[in-house]
Amino acid sequence: MIARLRGSVAAIGDGQALVDVGGVGYLLHAGSRTLSRLSVGEAAEIFVETQMSENAIKLFGFAQADERAWFSRLQDAPGVGAKVALAILDTLAPNELMDALALGDVASIQRANGVGKKLAERIITEFKGKPPPSGLFGTFTPGADPAVAAPQSGARADAVSALVNLGYGQADAARAVAQAARDLGEGAKEGDLIRVALKGLAPAG
Repeated sequence: MIARLRGSVAAIGDGQALVDVGGVGYLLHAGSRTLSRLSVGEAAEIFVETQMSENAIKLFGFAQADERAWFSRLQDAPGVGAKVALAILDTLAPNELMDALALGDVASIQRANGVGKKLAERIITEFKGKPPPSGLFGTFTPGADPAVAAPQSGARADAVSALVNLGYGQADAARAVAQAARDLGEGAKEGDLIRVALKGLAPAG
């Protein structure tokens, strides 16, 4: 099984890229997010998911290891094949997908081409309470709740840590900070994230 390629980009087409590795050309299926990071003639490192069937061997390429991990993981959900998984990752970066799953945000997942409301709901239900991808191609801690898998560093991670230190549960803190980041934008500072997250955690009434 091919899991990673290092070589030069020979050509880029509609949903595909040709990567030359030691004189051998590998045809990769890829989304626009990955293809936009490639340039013909330049070196590239691409993480690969190999899928084999009776009729063909297909290689799917990703610029980041966690994208490849989520591509594989998404297909655990009923009704999600390679085409749909690729469309979701074209629409949502892994951290955005994590937020959508943590917040139960059907609308964000539904933005992906070919994903209707029922399928988006099924995806959220499938991964609720289950650990995200981990290991060689994942960047998250094994056994972690999807809602808890916040960034390992940066303002968001510091905000989650601060809320936990205030006595809030890890999952609740991660959800609140994820929502605060959406409201304020990804460049929000720790203090602002904590302030908005605390409002979200305050009891209603």
